Amino acid sequence: MKKSIILSLILISSVTFAQAQVTDGDHRENLEFGAKAGVNFSRVWDERGQDFEADGKLGLAGGLFLSVPIGEFLGFQPEILISQKGFKGSGTLLDSPYSFSRTTTYLDIPLQVQLKPTESLTFVAGPQYSYLLHRKDSYSFGNTSTAQEQEFENDNIRKNVLGLVGGVDVIVSHLVISGRAGWDLQNNDGDGTTSTPRYKNQWLQLTVGLKI
Repeated sequence: MKKSIILSLILISSVTFAQAQVTDGDHRENLEFGAKAGVNFSRVWDERGQDFEADGKLGLAGGLFLSVPIGEFLGFQPEILISQKGFKGSGTLLDSPYSFSRTTTYLDIPLQVQLKPTESLTFVAGPQYSYLLHRKDSYSFGNTSTAQEQEFENDNIRKNVLGLVGGVDVIVSHLVISGRAGWDLQNNDGDGTTSTPRYKNQWLQLTVGLKI
């Protein structure tokens, strides 16, 4: 299903670029509201502990955005998104090998400054606040152990995370094709008591949106 979503986004983007010969005017000084949806490809960086190695995984992303002009070339763009992140990993815990998959669902609130060189191109960058809404773990141990499983269940994961995000919006009439890259500045280790792997999220995001 996620592969179908990615292919659909790519197809929509290709058709839009091919047909985008005429726009309905310059909206850079207009206050605009919109919604968007797409996918994340996420993994982790700054990995530490338990011989941990991680691979990326796909997730869904979507939400609302507001474009507030500060003149013709500058603006402010806050967003509210539901965003799936996570990773697939492997390592050694309590002297036993394991494989592990984590999906985390966040409420992401990026606060981005806009640079608008043309009516069809906007660059954005700024800080992001993320709040962990849900976590789903699945794991497999070489020798299944209740003690190992408990190590993950008792993981004191951080719920409030600060990060950075940046990217570009391509605007064709009321359609917005957005690409983003983001990094957590804080790791998942809440108060330092967890013994499971320490990491920070990083992700690439592709969405298609509609402005009103």
